[in-house]
Amino acid sequence: MNNLRSHIRDIFDYGLRAADPGEAIRRMIRLQDEQLTAGDDTFDLRHFERIFVVGAGKASAAMAKALEGILGDRIRGGAVTTKYGHGLSLDRVSINEAGHPLPDEAGIAATEEIVGLLDGCGDRDLVFCLISGGGSALMPLPVTGLSLADKQAATQQLLRCGATIHEINTIRKHISGIKGGKLAQAAYPATLVTPILSDVIGDDLDVIASGPSVPDGSTFQDALQILGKYNLTDSVPAGVRDYLVRGSEGKEGETPKGGDPVFERSFPVIIGSSRLSLMAARHRATELGYNTMILSSRVEGETREVARVHGAIAQEIVATGNPLARPACIISGGETTVTIRGDGLGGRNMEFALAAAMEIDGLAGVAILSGGTDGTDGPTDSAGAVADGGTIARAGERGLAAEDYLARNDSYHFFQAIGDLLLTGPTMTNVMDLRIILVS
Repeated sequence: MNNLRSHIRDIFDYGLRAADPGEAIRRMIRLQDEQLTAGDDTFDLRHFERIFVVGAGKASAAMAKALEGILGDRIRGGAVTTKYGHGLSLDRVSINEAGHPLPDEAGIAATEEIVGLLDGCGDRDLVFCLISGGGSALMPLPVTGLSLADKQAATQQLLRCGATIHEINTIRKHISGIKGGKLAQAAYPATLVTPILSDVIGDDLDVIASGPSVPDGSTFQDALQILGKYNLTDSVPAGVRDYLVRGSEGKEGETPKGGDPVFERSFPVIIGSSRLSLMAARHRATELGYNTMILSSRVEGETREVARVHGAIAQEIVATGNPLARPACIISGGETTVTIRGDGLGGRNMEFALAAAMEIDGLAGVAILSGGTDGTDGPTDSAGAVADGGTIARAGERGLAAEDYLARNDSYHFFQAIGDLLLTGPTMTNVMDLRIILVS
């Protein structure tokens, strides 16, 4: 079992390295003889007088550092916001730290600095907007009439009710002064290049960090329907609800859509995603001698239900050798949601591992890992947890009842007590979650 646990962590770490934001920037942004290539687009830097760098996300500081390495003193200035503890010291770009997942005053001040840099940009300016997971919370700028407290309360309710990131960001975009394409409005008529490290299923550009530089495909009416779906219409702050209602009635301006002239000079490019991380993990598992398959990079749904399915797959491998013969490795990615019912401490990955541990209880030679590639799971210092067929028994020896901890959403304290938290520290990246099943 120790060998199995060593392998599962090794495979996870390989997946992390494939999501390194600096490597992603250097892979997709290249400079040769004043010709800058960003993905499929090329720009002649001799046509620009100034270059600025802005952005937000858990990986944005590392992305900015790599971009400084490419462009050097061509960068006139910049401001990038990242999560507390994820900052770096750079030469040309200022790094601000702010609250995540709940926005705070530091985030507002940092966003105002970004807007100030964009103010006055002209058609001879080139702006890089570095976007990665967490960017939505880290770039808060409430629309006129709404307060930070309004946004915090609405965000907290959406996080607790189990809404997906697509749903949460639909509402965020419509109560923000910079998301949903509004940063592109602020930068216009400058040329805007947006390197994006994707943390959403399907790599939907208008969902990643709430799409500040791309057309928004959602509407005020969509936002209201999401509130209704989760019975939040009467509980969100009145200012948020009233603003969305006015927007649905055409009394507030919609977010910019496709065809708007502000996007004519906007060039988004995906530089990294969950799929690349999963492929690297698969490669390493194969090197270690496992029959390996990627189940899906698009897994979503209620965390504990998804965990039970993964546990059932492990059971099937042990019983019948399907869908893979032993030794087997099943890998999946995506992002599940937790409906909070208790008052415990945890996150979706630790809750996944706890629910999965109950499914594989007693199975010899089986281990399951679930970890956030950003190194943090919920409001904790852990990326996730590792479970095996003996987890429940070991916990029982310490007087811990797994069912009680799951009911309280207290997975952190469960795994902390038995020493099975997945501790990575800040990884400076974020491409959703990585889950691994190993059967020896």
